[in-house]
Amino acid sequence: MVNTISKEELSVLSTEAFPGRITVIQDDSSAKKACAYLEGMKAIGFDTETRPAFRKGVSHQIALMQLSTMDTCFLFRLNLIGLPDCLANILINPAIKKIGLSLKDDFSAIHKRKALAPINFIDLQPFVKDYGIEDNGLQRIYGILFGKRISKSQRLSNWEIDILTDAQKMYAALDAWACLKIYNELKNREKIKK
Repeated sequence: MVNTISKEELSVLSTEAFPGRITVIQDDSSAKKACAYLEGMKAIGFDTETRPAFRKGVSHQIALMQLSTMDTCFLFRLNLIGLPDCLANILINPAIKKIGLSLKDDFSAIHKRKALAPINFIDLQPFVKDYGIEDNGLQRIYGILFGKRISKSQRLSNWEIDILTDAQKMYAALDAWACLKIYNELKNREKIKK
């Protein structure tokens, strides 16, 4: 397995698309249903999005939290519903692995919404090093493992917009799902070696 990929190599790969169902959560009732479903999972992909601030000294709270299984991604619109207790319970549930990337900033931003200490999170940046992967960005790790590119075109869009665009939904779902897919792939390769 290659352990690094260049920008040029990445740029010629075909673009990945999230293959599953995307559910936008913007009320308490939907949040409870989504969380009840997620409570049955052993591992889920995790990511967040925050409206970018283009002026010094201006910052925003997390607007979106994405939690993904291999076939469904839930987009929790925290700018509309806050961080409901059922979602907080998922974040502190020791029985569910949450797989993300570069989690320190996410944890800090979550703490601004609700004082809690996330439990059983796996940060892919140090995790992939154990498998000989030198790159630590999501795009590059995904390119190395799957030979496809993750588009970052929506990263700096307005995540507090009234209605998320299809492109935003796809981007948000893909990032959380890709984290879980990477984790599962590396764990499966580990089993095959044994």
